[in-house]
Amino acid sequence: MIDHYDDARAQLRTVRDLLRFAVTRFEEAGLFYGHGSDNAWDEAAYLVHHALHLPLERIDAFLDARLTQAEREAVLAMLRRRVEERVPAAYLTGEAFLGPYRFRVDERVIVPRSFIGELMLDGDLAPWIDDPEAIGNVLELCTGSGCLAIVAAHVFPNAKVDAVDLSTDALEVARLNVADYGLEDTVTLYHSDLYQALPQKRYDLILSNPPYVNAPSMATLPEEYRREPEMALAGGEDGLDLVHTILREAPRFLTENGLLVVEIGHNRDDLEAAYPDTPFTWLETESGNEFVFLLPAADLPGN
Repeated sequence: MIDHYDDARAQLRTVRDLLRFAVTRFEEAGLFYGHGSDNAWDEAAYLVHHALHLPLERIDAFLDARLTQAEREAVLAMLRRRVEERVPAAYLTGEAFLGPYRFRVDERVIVPRSFIGELMLDGDLAPWIDDPEAIGNVLELCTGSGCLAIVAAHVFPNAKVDAVDLSTDALEVARLNVADYGLEDTVTLYHSDLYQALPQKRYDLILSNPPYVNAPSMATLPEEYRREPEMALAGGEDGLDLVHTILREAPRFLTENGLLVVEIGHNRDDLEAAYPDTPFTWLETESGNEFVFLLPAADLPGN
């Protein structure tokens, strides 16, 4: 059997060669994308630039640069793991991005990706939050790497942010990210099953991107997603196990004019069927208006 990587070591010389090789291997292997890129070329360019410490925005300037043997080995080792082990690119590089923000990631946390981050960074909560500086307290449930808590601390500059996760491993990563941004005095991390270990206080804004993959979808996840912590993905039979608790307990933690913003994936129909009298506002994201809901405190179930 031909070992493509042995051939590559012997014959490929330039950045352009390795990019072409990577795209071919990725397409041949039928990789799944969804952790920062959505196609073979972008994924290949990201991994090659990272392995070679090149500026991604200027990678064209280096396409015909010849590589040392050590550089080729570094790139090929990364590409091989991406293809043969289906390791997400973010775990190979140890980093992921939400807008302009870079976060450390590894197999202890889900790879950051959230429509809520998009909504905050684009200012799309503005119709409900007139003055970001007036937000005093923010809670993020299921924080994972801490990415949304950190974005919230920048978007709402006067806010104190509490961030919660049940995974102690995830909180270790979140702690590193909070320290990277110098936000130890702004973002407080809690080991908690949703609200359970929180002090009794009121928040102007509660955010959550909880586990919401339903059981049928969990059974058919691509291998790349199976590399992520299962507890960060699985949301029960209908994907809404944690969402029910978030909704039920939110009235005890929101201020009178507070807002709850929750991402629920493709579960809008099931959620609306479960709460037929609740006037959910569905926020428009780049992928549609079925993934993130907003509720003012007064509209929460039971209020």
